[in-house]
Amino acid sequence: MGIFSKIKNAFKKEEIEKTKEEDKKEIELYTEGLSKTRDNFVNRLINLNNKTKKITDEYFEELEDILIMADIGVNTVLNFIDRLKERVKHENITDLSYLQEVIIDELFIIYVDNSILTNKINYNPNGPTVILFVGVNGVGKTTTIGKVANKLKKEGKSVLMIAGDTFRAGATSQLEEWSKRVGCSFVKGEEGSDPSSVIYDGVKKAKEDNIDVILIDTAGRLQNKVNLMKELEKMNKVIGSLIEGAPEETLLVLDATTGQNGISQAKNFKEITNITGIVLTKLDGTAKGGIVLAIKEELDIPVKYIGLGEKIDDLESFDIEKYIYGLFKDMM
Repeated sequence: MGIFSKIKNAFKKEEIEKTKEEDKKEIELYTEGLSKTRDNFVNRLINLNNKTKKITDEYFEELEDILIMADIGVNTVLNFIDRLKERVKHENITDLSYLQEVIIDELFIIYVDNSILTNKINYNPNGPTVILFVGVNGVGKTTTIGKVANKLKKEGKSVLMIAGDTFRAGATSQLEEWSKRVGCSFVKGEEGSDPSSVIYDGVKKAKEDNIDVILIDTAGRLQNKVNLMKELEKMNKVIGSLIEGAPEETLLVLDATTGQNGISQAKNFKEITNITGIVLTKLDGTAKGGIVLAIKEELDIPVKYIGLGEKIDDLESFDIEKYIYGLFKDMM
């Protein structure tokens, strides 16, 4: 049984009714949050299959255009089309409705094939878990930290935020506002002060107060990569001197609406620090949700969280099956 059939069975109306309320809400968030992509990408795919009588080179060319328009990425799409053609030839596929299932199966395989990546956060069992957030200004980094803090608090964890972006005007006050809204501890320094010294004070306080998770905001000045690399190296050194093996996670925040530009940002950040996961914001605001697959194929970095709305609870741990269902719901 292919992934299409498995997900179709798992997400039948009667099966969803059996799930816990929390899971139902997650499924609703995925289906609502991916509606723009579904209306654009999936409807074009359905129209292609409805107007096509048989599988030809022209069919594959149009499919290629549809996938590229979904922001899956040119190289990923070209490899995908080659694999699909091979499978059509090998299995002698002529039924377009079956090919539709094969397409979904193969898109799923892009994300999970030969991968040891996990969407789970790597928690430190012996003390505070440190999560460093990086990303260019304007991607929603501070808001994301607030939403992650809210999610962790709901899971029963104690959280401390550290304002490590001491250069951008308003960054500290914005994060402090989020700490009050969520109800978690907060550490800041003077504007323009050394970020690493603020982080040192914050991590020290978190250890003294037996905090579960430390969330650290950092500056997003990617235009000067050398300076940013040195700054992040210093931060990592300071954190590691207080908690062995920390930070456990360095999450890159990307704005899904920026498409392939976001992939370029990720490649640049990957060059200067060890990125362990992606937080993809504003996925509900784009018709190009295929960027999730491009991130996996081009960067081999797992998506850990996705933003599917503006409300405080509209941040979800990434789930590939719920993503596939949210994307292809109208075909199931």
